[in-house]
Amino acid sequence: MSTNLLERLKSNPSCLSKSERKVAQVILQDPNKAIRSSIASLAKAANVSEPTVNRFCRSLDCTGFPDFKLKLAQCLATGTPFVNRNVEANDRVEDYSGKIFEATISAITDAKRSIDPNALTRAVDALSQARRVEFYGLGASGSVCQDAQHKFFRLNTPCVAYIDVLQQRMSAAAAKPGDVIVIISNTGRTISLVETAEIARDSGATVISLTSPHSPLAKASNIILGVESSENTDMYTPMSSRIVHLTVLDVLSMGVTLRLGPEFQSHLRRIKAALADTRYKNEDTD
Repeated sequence: MSTNLLERLKSNPSCLSKSERKVAQVILQDPNKAIRSSIASLAKAANVSEPTVNRFCRSLDCTGFPDFKLKLAQCLATGTPFVNRNVEANDRVEDYSGKIFEATISAITDAKRSIDPNALTRAVDALSQARRVEFYGLGASGSVCQDAQHKFFRLNTPCVAYIDVLQQRMSAAAAKPGDVIVIISNTGRTISLVETAEIARDSGATVISLTSPHSPLAKASNIILGVESSENTDMYTPMSSRIVHLTVLDVLSMGVTLRLGPEFQSHLRRIKAALADTRYKNEDTD
């Protein structure tokens, strides 16, 4: 699977039909039992047909039920397959802090497994050759964009972050071939961002999206850095998904830095040296 299979099922992915969600519910109730089940017994337990089970498997990028069971077994063998990370009202500090750390660690691990190395390579290539780089995001993704601008402005390419819808649309319309626009959205379903991606592509810019791989935004992009998230951000403030996006941007900025070669290190040293006089010096103490 492109991500932790049980976490993806728990997130109620939009690719599943109403009948297929019944299959997901049965599997989530007892994943180990699902591995031992035949397709007929699973269909009966979910009160659906066997073809529905097969469609369910294909919706999750599996070739069929045997392939699904194999990937489910691999998921269970990873060590953190299905931990209830829902924070409850009566949780103690150690309870909810542990759940948040577990969710974040699992999300980063899943992203590491799932993200397409070829897409990363294409993104680094585009960013390394860009005439100008722009980052777009709204809400929690807006702060991620600002962090991206903080990283990339050091790389000697004009760089800006826009977190306002109208500025995004106007700048996308003014984009030219050679410009790279990186759009960050956890769900990939924000209408204005999808429309802005289409405007940017029509203008000749290369659009990189850091988003859910099967989303409308992904379909409107030239390069897709697909990251699944089990967070329900329609209800809750993004947490682990935001950390994953920050990590992917770290990967991209490091990739561009390495692509620019050893001679570029002197440029980075000059930037770092400019901060020396803004900090108190370390002093040895007895």
